[in-house]
Amino acid sequence: MNVITLFLFSIVVYNTVLLYGTLGEILTEKSGSLNLGVEGTMAIGAIIGYLAAVSTNSLWIGLIVAFIAAGLCGLLFAFLTVSLQANQNVTGLTITTFGLGLYFFIGKGFGSAWPALQSAPSVSAAYAAIEIPLLSEIPVLGKAFFSHSILVYLAVAIAVGLWLYLNYTKTGLRLRAVGENPSAADSVGINIILYKYIHIIVGSGIMGLGGLYMALVMGGSFEGSTCWINGYGWISIALVIFSNWNPLMAILGSLLFGFFNTLQVYSGSLANSFPEMFGWLSSIPAQLYQALPFIITAIVLIVTSIRQTQGGGGPEGLGANYFREDR
Repeated sequence: MNVITLFLFSIVVYNTVLLYGTLGEILTEKSGSLNLGVEGTMAIGAIIGYLAAVSTNSLWIGLIVAFIAAGLCGLLFAFLTVSLQANQNVTGLTITTFGLGLYFFIGKGFGSAWPALQSAPSVSAAYAAIEIPLLSEIPVLGKAFFSHSILVYLAVAIAVGLWLYLNYTKTGLRLRAVGENPSAADSVGINIILYKYIHIIVGSGIMGLGGLYMALVMGGSFEGSTCWINGYGWISIALVIFSNWNPLMAILGSLLFGFFNTLQVYSGSLANSFPEMFGWLSSIPAQLYQALPFIITAIVLIVTSIRQTQGGGGPEGLGANYFREDR
């Protein structure tokens, strides 16, 4: 691959995790619940899913376990915020703290006995790149966008399926009604609690798939000081707002954030290969590249907050617990 193709390829590989996190949070927020526990939920899905995949030598079992483990985090969040009416912001932060703590507890508990990804050849084989016929042969762009693992294509398929679900199915439209005006939805017989529970759990499960994806991208190497997720969960929350709660826009948003995120790795290569066009990239401090995704995230949140005061695109009932007695 040339430098441009490798740069575009890396944007997709290293930032698909953002798409998983964003899609899971979109589904959750469409039910009117704001879950700030994306980071912790993804961490639990990552480490438990990885251990299940490697111990059984099956990627598919790992995906199922990651989905269930992260879904249980969603169940806990739903129980606390829907049934017990706990504060959603505090509960989400608690989920993040709990998830990261469990991640390090399990990882450090294995110590030198940590299972390497190489010990599960079937997982590596199932994770290998799949080239889409004809499209993968397009110059420059083919290898960058149409030669990836099944998990990249799965994320795109979930995004398209979620968009269709929210816009063209009766259940999806009812979900949107729950998020926009739960009192009105309740008055026409929609089971508010059931809708919230199911979509919070499924949304968290999707986040868990992203966690396992990140574990495989990192080669399954456990680093005691840095979590595999490494802030991607927080960026995913910002991406939900950036994409205006639209699953298809989330694909574009993850690529845009991925561009800035990947630039810190390839700025030197781009500057050396195309000095006249990208030579200026080498003069930017490496620390700025590392901070760039989080700076962009902060800017998005500030701009969106200003926009929301003028009427944003999020569910009207987002973040507010529903008390049926107030109907």
